[in-house]
Amino acid sequence: MNKVKISVANGDGIGPEIMDAVLKIFNAAKVPLEYDFVKMGKSVYDEGYTTGMTDEAKESIEHTGILFKGPMETPKGGGVKSINVTARKTWNTHSNIRKFQTIKGVDTVFSKAGIPIDITIVRENIEDTYGGIEHMMTRDVAVSRRIISRPGSEQVIRTAFITAIKEGYTRITCGHKANIMKLTDGMFLNTFYEIAKEFPQIKADDVIVDALCMKLVYAPQEFQCVVLTNLQGDIVSDLCAGLVGGLGFAPSANIGDHIKIFEAVHGTAPDIAGKNLANPTSLLLSGTIMLNQMGLEQYGAAIRNALLTAIDKGYHTGDFGADRANSLNTTAFAEKVIAELDLSGINDNDAEKYIKPVKLANNRMMSSSNDIIETVGIDLFVGSEMQPAEIAAIAQANLDADMEVTTITNRGTQVWPEGSKFTDLVDTYVVRVEKNTTKEIKKKKFMEQAVRLYDFLNISSIEMLITINGERKYSLAQGQKVNAVI
Repeated sequence: MNKVKISVANGDGIGPEIMDAVLKIFNAAKVPLEYDFVKMGKSVYDEGYTTGMTDEAKESIEHTGILFKGPMETPKGGGVKSINVTARKTWNTHSNIRKFQTIKGVDTVFSKAGIPIDITIVRENIEDTYGGIEHMMTRDVAVSRRIISRPGSEQVIRTAFITAIKEGYTRITCGHKANIMKLTDGMFLNTFYEIAKEFPQIKADDVIVDALCMKLVYAPQEFQCVVLTNLQGDIVSDLCAGLVGGLGFAPSANIGDHIKIFEAVHGTAPDIAGKNLANPTSLLLSGTIMLNQMGLEQYGAAIRNALLTAIDKGYHTGDFGADRANSLNTTAFAEKVIAELDLSGINDNDAEKYIKPVKLANNRMMSSSNDIIETVGIDLFVGSEMQPAEIAAIAQANLDADMEVTTITNRGTQVWPEGSKFTDLVDTYVVRVEKNTTKEIKKKKFMEQAVRLYDFLNISSIEMLITINGERKYSLAQGQKVNAVI
């Protein structure tokens, strides 16, 4: 059988130990893989690579299309980006799939109660606050941009439906906060129901994310597949890991159209690094998902069954199991898994199913539309300790006749023209300037207003206000009175 080459990064801390154990199990199962070991993680940061990976590593991964990685540490401070997030975003692995299933032999509140758990979380992996786009407006106010796109939402939501079908699920739930974030989460939720029409065999519903967390804690058996935006999905997936015994039993797959990343999502555990005590289960389960994604399902199933059998027989590392006194080290645990391997059913040429990514000439632009977009106003982020009425007077006195200040907000709450004296203020306002005519005004003119006002107000940032096909596409202030709400 032809072997397929994949890129392997050992990781930091306990990473090399658990990766060594997993690859020994792969080799014992005669998985038709070759390994190109690449340098990524903290040691690479320390060598001066601010991206956390060498150029050779990037080239290898883009050639093989598969990265199998151990846990990695991002140095604290210094403005260094997480290597884990950087890798997912660089190669557009838009969907993070994490399966949480009751494992016999791993005691939890739910296993003791006889409640089986089988939940798959599909998390958007590229956008949201994980863009890391942050700025200080003033000494006291920091701003983070949350980006949600329709194409990005379509990618992860469609992946979620396809995953639900593969797992044999009959229901998929969209977790969201569209009651508050009406444009960002609102678009994600609307996209969910649009794509749901393509999969009529799956029941589609939604739940607000805080209510979802509550229900997962007291009735996790009610859920099958859940799709969420990035930050919410990160939190909910860790919550689900707690339901089945912790991150040590939580596999993770990052799926893109061209490149896929499979990893252990737990930490590097520096306190036990080098002591041969770490639990390789999470990385091994991630490896079985990798094999399934590559078309090597029979190998993935054989290894997963061997792992579950070994745990069911009472073999475990020191971080789980009732009999901690007889726990095994990493190497011994891997040997017990190997002893349970049954390869009798593996007889096909699965390796031929995997197709490496083709080399791309350009970046793909996913968005295109014929919508009519009109600029109707501008939000000015103003640093000031003046009262709102003073700011409004200065702004209005220096605007053209077809422009007006419609509202001033502080931390999202309207403080002018109406508001409450009980609203505490910080030193960054948003001054909204809108046209007061039905005539179309060019975007350039709004920028000219901002430039003029810059002589009188400390403007730190601006945001254009648009309509799309006549519908307002910007949020109203909390407490703002309007005739029509979109």
